Amino acid sequence: MSATINEYSAKLINKILPAASQEEVKKMIDESMNGLEQKKIIGEMAINFVDHMVTELELLSPMNKDAQQWSNIQLSKIIFHRIRHQFTAIV
Repeated sequence: MSATINEYSAKLINKILPAASQEEVKKMIDESMNGLEQKKIIGEMAINFVDHMVTELELLSPMNKDAQQWSNIQLSKIIFHRIRHQFTAIV
């Protein structure tokens, strides 16, 4: 599953970076989480994915991104932190 998480997160980050709006970023993240749910990836595995996404987003440098990309990264981290909080509230 680790390789799959890496591939899935890389694809999602590559979609998030060029997003033109906050709504578009949120929509992509919501769709990815719905996709995980449809594939029956729930519980600990979904939490692992969220944690992995936050880690990967935190590794990105503002020096290598334009203002819109950096804004998308920051928003994504906020959304994933909220999702993580929702997961821990359930468990």
